[in-house]
Amino acid sequence: MPDVSVVVIVYNDADRLPTAVQSVLDQTLRDVEVVIVDDCSTDRSFDVAQQLAAEHPGRVRAFQLPENSGAGGEPRNVGIQHTAGQYVMFLDSDDVLELNACRNMLEAAEETGSDIVSGLCVRLHKDTRNQKRDEWYAWMYSATRTLESVTEYPDLFVWDTLSTNKCYRREFLIENDLRFPKGMFYEDLMFIADAYLAARRITLIPNQVYFWHVYERAAVKSVTNRRHEMTNYAHRLEIHRRIDALLAERGLSEMKLAKDVKFLKHDLVLHLRDLPFRDAAYRAEFAELSKEYLSSIAPEAYERVQPIQAICAYLLQQGDWENLIPAVDTLINRDKLSSPLAEHDGRIYWCDGHFDDAFGRGVLDVTDIGYHEKPVNKLFLRNQLSTFSESGTVVSLTGRITNPLGVIPADAQLIGRLEFSARRRSLQSFEFPVRVVRHEGDAIHWEAAADLTARLRPLGIVDTIWDVRLRLEVDGVPTTTRLTVADTELAGGPLPVRPRLTRMVADHIEPHVSAKGHLAFRLVSESGSGDRVQQMITRGVHGRPGRLAKTGYRKAKALRKNLVSGDNKLRVYHEVFSRLPVKKRTVVFESHLGKQYSDSPRALYEEMRRQGLDFQAFWSYSGSPKDFPKDATLVRRWSLPYLKALAQAEFWVDNQSYPLKLTKRPETTYIQTWHGSALKNMGFDQPAQKALTRQQQADQQRSLDRFDRFLVRSEHDVHTLAKAFRLQEKTLLRAGYPRNDALVRSRLREEASGSRERGALAAELGIPDDRTVLLYAPTFRKAGGRHGRFELPFDVERFAEQFGDRYVLLVRSHYLNHVVLPPTVQGRVIDMSARHDVTPVLELADGLITDYSSVMFDYALLDRPLVFFTYDYDAYVHEGRGTYFDLLEHAPGPVVRTEEDFFGAIKSFETHSLEFAAARREFVAKFGEYDRGDAAQSIVDQFFAQWSR
Repeated sequence: MPDVSVVVIVYNDADRLPTAVQSVLDQTLRDVEVVIVDDCSTDRSFDVAQQLAAEHPGRVRAFQLPENSGAGGEPRNVGIQHTAGQYVMFLDSDDVLELNACRNMLEAAEETGSDIVSGLCVRLHKDTRNQKRDEWYAWMYSATRTLESVTEYPDLFVWDTLSTNKCYRREFLIENDLRFPKGMFYEDLMFIADAYLAARRITLIPNQVYFWHVYERAAVKSVTNRRHEMTNYAHRLEIHRRIDALLAERGLSEMKLAKDVKFLKHDLVLHLRDLPFRDAAYRAEFAELSKEYLSSIAPEAYERVQPIQAICAYLLQQGDWENLIPAVDTLINRDKLSSPLAEHDGRIYWCDGHFDDAFGRGVLDVTDIGYHEKPVNKLFLRNQLSTFSESGTVVSLTGRITNPLGVIPADAQLIGRLEFSARRRSLQSFEFPVRVVRHEGDAIHWEAAADLTARLRPLGIVDTIWDVRLRLEVDGVPTTTRLTVADTELAGGPLPVRPRLTRMVADHIEPHVSAKGHLAFRLVSESGSGDRVQQMITRGVHGRPGRLAKTGYRKAKALRKNLVSGDNKLRVYHEVFSRLPVKKRTVVFESHLGKQYSDSPRALYEEMRRQGLDFQAFWSYSGSPKDFPKDATLVRRWSLPYLKALAQAEFWVDNQSYPLKLTKRPETTYIQTWHGSALKNMGFDQPAQKALTRQQQADQQRSLDRFDRFLVRSEHDVHTLAKAFRLQEKTLLRAGYPRNDALVRSRLREEASGSRERGALAAELGIPDDRTVLLYAPTFRKAGGRHGRFELPFDVERFAEQFGDRYVLLVRSHYLNHVVLPPTVQGRVIDMSARHDVTPVLELADGLITDYSSVMFDYALLDRPLVFFTYDYDAYVHEGRGTYFDLLEHAPGPVVRTEEDFFGAIKSFETHSLEFAAARREFVAKFGEYDRGDAAQSIVDQFFAQWSR
């Protein structure tokens, strides 16, 4: 009795069968047999199988079905009957086993007594240049794990539905009569569902065991590459129905919900992608098959998938093709907005209609995505090609650009340009004017004509694909669209062109639909010689000269990639840039890891400019450099210019941390302004930091020891931040925060004059003089909610309705969070999160609402009312990383825990000013004693005054 029997199934695959079988015979576990089952092939497959059996008697046996079963299930069933091993594995004739697969799986099975052992499957894309590989749900196989039941790990049941990356105890298969469904596609799903639920023990191992070979350009497509066939979809649905019945019998409702989620976000999506390219009859049949099964999907599943996935499933069930096909365009092109949207009862919906269906309203509500907040240049709009025709050498096109919620105003000046560009970067592009562009209902209609023969001069070999884009300017603001083909017929044939290199390879250009449904053109040859020359070039490319050229190109590309890798950048910083001389009067500024031009680094920089000092300033940025100062040199964070500037700077100034692994030179002075006093535990006071190894703590300490000066604003900072960072006394600079100088001065002006001026920001925001301005500024929260965004802990629409005639609420989320406001609150609630500098916002606010954010320490300097909405106090304080003091005891304003109490505190907001006046003074004395309004000037005088012109 062999240890393992490997069932290899084959159908019309004579050429690849020997490789699959050899991968079993070469296993490091020697006691392995091969059972080949041929599904009545019409080629030489069974002859090859018999020859292999003759060459390896006792190790290879071959069998053939009397008639073709139509799928892979029945050959595997026959194979199981003929196995003699203690354990059984399955292998397809176009795949191979990893060299140690059988040994690793057998050892795991013997050690744990498991019925099933499952290992990592690796997909190898054989017809890609570098045989691209991806690991099949590798996160499930990060470590060895044994389950007493699959219900302990529903993700395994839901996601790893392969039968081939597993080893089964043969008695387990026989005792439970486990068989594949006969003559059906996706037979793996049913078999493995039965097996998972029957298994008394399952072991996962982190070893690669199976190499799944993917041939996307194969002449005969695999089942997974024939999803457009209706039988394929019908079989998938039937298999899912059977698995659902299996789960229902066992009362596994949670597992059924997890499987429904997977169906919406994976199985259905695979088939929806083909819909825009299919005719009306296909779509009608597809919808008919889908409706019944979609009705069995749990409503909760729609809440656990991406909005566009839920929208497509709902519209499909409703048979709403007018809105479904554009929605599929967004499904294929994730960032595209393909619908004009609709506003209804103050909410934004994907489309107009279905408002009488409560469930549909929930699915189609896209308010929280924030489309309505984006300007036209931040939107990727659907551009549906309406007509395509050819006349001589001229191509005429018309189309409609979606205009969601009228983001393109009716009176806007519109200018359009049609661009044809080679897909390979850095090559040619040509533009043609759009002769007509105008508003037409909820879309922008356009018309253009392009004489491709006269203008387009391709090279001829390296630029075979040309993409088409329409670039639209709306009152001078640009936005770019791609031309979606969908149902539009591309009438006409190839047009002659004159390639620059040779016409022998390609002398015409013809319309082509890209994989994502966009109009493109490709070069073709109209003469027979072109095909022959192309074949010669192909042979050359794949021959020795081509291999040498490609090898050289890949080496150069790999070298370039290697040079800009993180490790090599560190090496360049330490071994090259750090040996250059330090440049006197050079300062590198950074705020919040380069995300903002703000905070104390900004205040110091502006004070240095105000004093007219002679110095060279570098500002670090990540993302867009738009709002950074024009009179400084801007360097992208982690770029080589950034590293060079840091290596040669006389001063570093930032409020968080420069990259931890960069060693500061002794000649460089690092002024760490930090970004706020601490309520929650910091540095080595955090439980997670205490759990680090001694080496990890030493590495962390080295990065902190780079600070030459660390700003503190109170003795509280000395006892908390400085202690948590293990800073020496000589490092501490008791100067206050430069960012808070403006707040202190604002309070002093108010006290001197007895009144306050709101300044330019109130006018910019259009805030009426009779409105009190409140600011809500919470601390960082992990993203949550249906769309993965930070959600306000109170009903903002209720706030606007209840208090909109008295208050304007400014909302500033943490810089790592993002909040979306519904359109109903416009003018009464304003999102200020995108503004880099919070100081002007604090100055404008008549009162602050926060939770645990360090902004409380800054705002208290203004001596204005504060409200603390700590809705998750117990979890934050006791289950999190802990706090330095009890906020309930020291808060200089009311602390509320529920939404009702929060609204109650807002109703009586005016009374808090006097009630907590003494508490605010004590709070400032304790937490802001060194904030006197002169921090920036004091620090500049101490470190930079000698740079005076």
